[in-house]
Amino acid sequence: MKEFILSNIDTSISCYNRFVQLYNDLQNSNFENIHIRLENWFGANMCAVLGGILDSLSSTNEISVTSKNRDILSVLQRNNFLANYGYNAYQDINNTTIKYLKLKPAESRYFNSYVMKELLSRSALPSMTDELKKKIAESIYEIFVNAQIHSNTDYIYTCGQFFPNKHIIEFTIVDMGLGFKKLLNTRFNSTLTSLQAIKWALIDGNTTKIDVSGGLGLALLTEFIKLNNGAFQIISDDGYYEQSKTETMSFLKAPFPGTIVNMKFRTDDSNLYRLSSEEYSADDIF
Repeated sequence: MKEFILSNIDTSISCYNRFVQLYNDLQNSNFENIHIRLENWFGANMCAVLGGILDSLSSTNEISVTSKNRDILSVLQRNNFLANYGYNAYQDINNTTIKYLKLKPAESRYFNSYVMKELLSRSALPSMTDELKKKIAESIYEIFVNAQIHSNTDYIYTCGQFFPNKHIIEFTIVDMGLGFKKLLNTRFNSTLTSLQAIKWALIDGNTTKIDVSGGLGLALLTEFIKLNNGAFQIISDDGYYEQSKTETMSFLKAPFPGTIVNMKFRTDDSNLYRLSSEEYSADDIF
């Protein structure tokens, strides 16, 4: 048996580098029995990343996930992640978890209802009109559709967590597919870096489809997150991109085999958000 330890895992770039290291260590491991030990702190939304990495192992590997921290175990039993590794699932009486979900790309109809029920219906989120909530749901759905159409992933993983003491809700979507860099460079015979590919994909209207307008459609979502003082992250190949109060870009130590999209919403925000008209433009949210 080979043991791998994940300690103090959150959504910092150092932790994304740790996941990349874990992936490479697992791929290079000759051990059939793999033991993952979670220590000190493990942000529950990162179950989406860990689930994708562990699924990338051969079906002949026996995988166990444990922790000496009862709080970690409790949360990951309440969000159903540990049900995949032999644990009983607990009812989330505190309503702080956003359930771990593993979907085939064709199961997009489940993702829509999941986002509304598990994320956007939460009273802890900043107040917003139903019209804006619908637009944000559409924007998040576009992330799923992008993975569905372009990534060639077998599954899409998603999970989240409400941290009442930190006044934060985090929501994460992961695929183990091509990533933006490989997709764009193959499609357009280009030599974009991972960060250039991420930036290209974020521009409204940019799409790899032929004769079809498109893009990720994330302008409204990222604008809302900026006004909310939250954060929007994309990790794809070796590129790390974050839009919060400022824009941050960096290269990881090694490529991640797919794409991670993480959203951080502040819940200590007393503003009421709405659209100024039915037709959204970049300046319509305030």
